[in-house]
Amino acid sequence: MSIHIVAFGNERGGCSEDDQQSSLIWTYLGRSALVSDTDSSLLLNSANYLRNPSFTEYQARVFGNVRLVVHDCPLWGVFDSDWYTSRNLIGEADIIVIKYSVNEKSSFQEVKDIYAPLIKKALKHCSVPVIISAVGARQNEEVPCTCPLCISDRRSCVTASEGIQLAKELGATYLELHSLNDFYIGKYFGGVLEYFMIQSLNQKSIEKMKKRKKPQTCHEIKPPQLEQPEKMPILKSEASHYDSDLHNLLFCCHCVDVTFYSEDLKEVAEAHRIVLCSVSHVFMLLFNVKSPDDIQDSSIIRTAQTLFAVNQEAAHPVSNQRSSCNSPVRVIVKDSFFCSCLSDILHFIYSAAFQWELLEEQIKKKLKDPEIVELVLEKVKCILKIPGKVNNSRNCRLYVSKRPLQLCNSSLRLFFNTTVLADVMFKIQGAIVPAHRAVLVARCEVMAAMFSGNYMESNSFLVPVFGISKDTFLSFLEYLYTDSCCPASILQAMALLICAEMYQVSRLQHICELYIITQLQSMPSRELASTRLSVVSLLRKAKFHNSDCLSNWLLHFIASNYLIFSQKPEFGDLSVEERNFIEMHRWPSSMYLKQLSEYRNYIHSRKCHCVVM
Repeated sequence: MSIHIVAFGNERGGCSEDDQQSSLIWTYLGRSALVSDTDSSLLLNSANYLRNPSFTEYQARVFGNVRLVVHDCPLWGVFDSDWYTSRNLIGEADIIVIKYSVNEKSSFQEVKDIYAPLIKKALKHCSVPVIISAVGARQNEEVPCTCPLCISDRRSCVTASEGIQLAKELGATYLELHSLNDFYIGKYFGGVLEYFMIQSLNQKSIEKMKKRKKPQTCHEIKPPQLEQPEKMPILKSEASHYDSDLHNLLFCCHCVDVTFYSEDLKEVAEAHRIVLCSVSHVFMLLFNVKSPDDIQDSSIIRTAQTLFAVNQEAAHPVSNQRSSCNSPVRVIVKDSFFCSCLSDILHFIYSAAFQWELLEEQIKKKLKDPEIVELVLEKVKCILKIPGKVNNSRNCRLYVSKRPLQLCNSSLRLFFNTTVLADVMFKIQGAIVPAHRAVLVARCEVMAAMFSGNYMESNSFLVPVFGISKDTFLSFLEYLYTDSCCPASILQAMALLICAEMYQVSRLQHICELYIITQLQSMPSRELASTRLSVVSLLRKAKFHNSDCLSNWLLHFIASNYLIFSQKPEFGDLSVEERNFIEMHRWPSSMYLKQLSEYRNYIHSRKCHCVVM
């Protein structure tokens, strides 16, 4: 074992280079107690010196039998004349020593600016300890004066702070050696150098022990490595478009049952009672959904009476009158300024975004008078007011900011599965389910075509539904009204997915797919093995109803739990194509099971204990 030390720099401060006795490295090798048989083992490699006079090579024995090789490079020119050799020296070094004289400021500055960055670059990919040795006593250690000559004198010395800064840049250990005597060489410099020599020997011993470890003999069978199962496919959810659905309902004008007129009986706008009543108690009063006794708020009652006038014959909630679909309620807006801004107010209500600041800007553009603008905005606030609460601008902003997208879907929930304002009845499994055409048309394209085209349902009040259970259809309608659903089981989620595919509601399909995946993933292996739920049957239904993402995921799920599903009778119902896919992606693989069986037989034949099992 050997230790390589590379020393750079001239610490002699103008002394002759041939004077080896004043050299830091030579002095250490001559006086160190670690060096054995100095006269015989310490030698100068003259052949190497003649071949490359830029450095001197010393060899010695330390710690009894450890070979010490030192390359002393007093001239920094080796980096300029032979960069390849200097780089190789640094690469082979276990310890690097940088020396300089504290009285040679120009030489130190050259080292700091030019050669230290080169050493730092060479050490970028390895961790070699570096020792920076500042040698000599400064010539002007007395208190300096301020005359120009003394200042120039002081600048010729290298201060301790400059040496420490260089050590920080290289991540080195900084030493100051005032003289090359026994204390500074043997105790101080030698102690630090020998510490790093011991560290280097320990590291080499550890690496040598690692190489000596006997590898397993070739004839022994190694335990098989179980690979990780394949990653399951990721299903991407679809963003909600509930607010845009209701907003588009105002543009398409399907199933309108309210017509607003100005005082001169000029038509202003059309709307839907179900949407208006879902956001305002004023419209509930107007269309007799609630009575004044139910609301008990004088400001709301006063607003409904002073702002609107309704044709009473068509104002009552729809019951069993087929003609009601074709006779919109006529509402006269008594306030001309409010009437001129009614289209913007309706867009504000239907958007469910509740951008109050945008509504203020639009009204200010139409009504230039600030007082009139404030009056109109106060009427809008009163329309949106919650009974029994103080109505002001701050409360209105707070109300609409807390419920930006949930206003209509949380309010429409009040009208789900109720006959209030209902204008269509579904007959399913002998039961009657009420609904509202406007909501159905806005949220479902199939129903929009069914109620708006040349179909029998467009003029029918009672619509039969076949092939779906009542509970599934109610869950489907609940999603249309509230934009949310929570199936009670995997089977109910699959039934709801089939219903969503029938009516082409893609987001509901994705919600059901995610629910099924989440429930199956959360089942522990023991429950998965004992459950009566047929995953293969789910796979069949998913494929038949064009749920490609779910069917692909279920195939991977069966493959990832191959040992469980291969024991079930339903496994035989898989098609040849599905079986081939599962066998290709199965976990654990057949190769692993074969290797495991061979390893168990080997362990049993050797009558020894397995280190893995």
